[in-house]
Amino acid sequence: MDFRPKLVAFDLDGTLAESKQPMALDMGEALGELLEKIPVAVLSGASFAQFETQFLPAMPDSVHFDHLYLFPMNAARCYVWKDGQWQMQYDHSFSDVERARIMQALHEAMEETGFAEEPPRPQEWGERIEDRGAQITFSGLGQKAPVEEKKKWDPTKAKRRPLFEALLRRLSDFSIGLNATTSIDITHKGINKAYGIHQLIKLTDISVSEMLYIGDALREGGNDSIVKDTGIKTQEVFGPQETLTLIKDML
Repeated sequence: MDFRPKLVAFDLDGTLAESKQPMALDMGEALGELLEKIPVAVLSGASFAQFETQFLPAMPDSVHFDHLYLFPMNAARCYVWKDGQWQMQYDHSFSDVERARIMQALHEAMEETGFAEEPPRPQEWGERIEDRGAQITFSGLGQKAPVEEKKKWDPTKAKRRPLFEALLRRLSDFSIGLNATTSIDITHKGINKAYGIHQLIKLTDISVSEMLYIGDALREGGNDSIVKDTGIKTQEVFGPQETLTLIKDML
């Protein structure tokens, strides 16, 4: 890679780690080395609690957390390291009225498109609807379904497309994201990974032309593709191992 960015932003699932799986220690070490040189951001549909179990445990104790920016729930929230702890920089959570409206629309759309009846699956795969405060997520098989089951359930997004379109009709004033494996995310209008990139510019005073975004779903329709609207340079990867190779190349 010829381009040498002043800041690198990453997707989480499918990029730094397998879906909902703990990030590998060698990835954490590589990110720690990168943070010694430049700021790093991670933007994901995951909740901050998911970051705490999936991402942060793999990071070395000596890492420059003050150079790290975390954007859970597709940038509906931002966390920065201050005074020795993670503090919320902003919060675009739903009001009670908004939450009730979204839940009603989601259940109606599931009835309309045949998703109301649950597919055969083990109970330990978790709930299919998760309220994360600033994001409500539908997961076809459940949040905790095995990675391989998620990958083969709807690889082309065709299975979820009718539900996605039914939600667009009912919630046109919200952002609806069709994610890479089994999920559909609902956030406030305009709250997405592109919004997160714009917030990074404000937080770091680094121009978008000096940033790089690395993700596994940058093609049209992918949940990372929205960042292209900012003009940021992008690099698509096909899994954590390719991401690790890229980071080592930058180092």
